[in-house]
Amino acid sequence: MALKLVKSSRVVFAVCLQVVWLGASRTGWAHCDGMDGPVVRAAQEAIRTGNVDLALIWVSERDEAEITRAFQKTMAVRKLGPEAADLADTYFFETLVRVHRVGEGASYTGLKPAGRDLGPAIPAADRAVATGSLQPVDGLLTHVVQHGLSEHFAAVRDHKGYDPHDVTAGREYVRRYVEFIHYVERLYEAATTTAHGHFPEGMHEAQE
Repeated sequence: MALKLVKSSRVVFAVCLQVVWLGASRTGWAHCDGMDGPVVRAAQEAIRTGNVDLALIWVSERDEAEITRAFQKTMAVRKLGPEAADLADTYFFETLVRVHRVGEGASYTGLKPAGRDLGPAIPAADRAVATGSLQPVDGLLTHVVQHGLSEHFAAVRDHKGYDPHDVTAGREYVRRYVEFIHYVERLYEAATTTAHGHFPEGMHEAQE
C-alpha cells in the first residue's frame, strides 16, 4: 500500500540526505574528485576564460591565495607548448580538487577517471540543476522513499499478529517494529535538519 507520506516533498528530500549519509563510505564524496565532476569542469572553464574566480567558488576564502597562485603558475606554463599545457592543467585540477576536498573534511586520493558509476542519485541531481527542473530527482527519490517505507511497514504489519505465547515470534515483531520506527525517525530528522554545505564555520580551526 502506497503511503501518503511519500507525497511530502520533505520526505522526498529526506531520503536524499539519508542516502548521502549511509552511502558516504561507498562514494567518499566521489562526485567532486572526478575528471567529469563539477570541480574539474570549473577549473577547465577558469583556464579557458582566464578567470580564476570560476574556480575560487569551490574553495573557502582562506584558500583563495593558494588557488590563485596555482592558477597563475598554470597559465604561465601553458604558454610553453601543448605538453606543458597538459601538465599545467592537470596540476591545477589536482590542486583545486585537493583543496576543495580538504575544505569538505574529505581526504584526497587523486583525480578519478570520467565515466565512473556514481549510482542514480548524483546524476539525477546534476540533471535537475542543469535543466532547472526537479523532476529527475523527484521521480527517483519518490520511488525510493515509497519502496522503503512500504517495505518496512509491511514487515511490521505481517509480524504484528504473533502468538502472545511465542516469545521468538514476539521478538521478531519487536525487531521489525524498531527498524520501522528508526527508519521513519531518520527520514524525519533528515527532512527537518539543515544539511551542511561546504566549509562549515570553524571547521579549519577545529582541524588545526
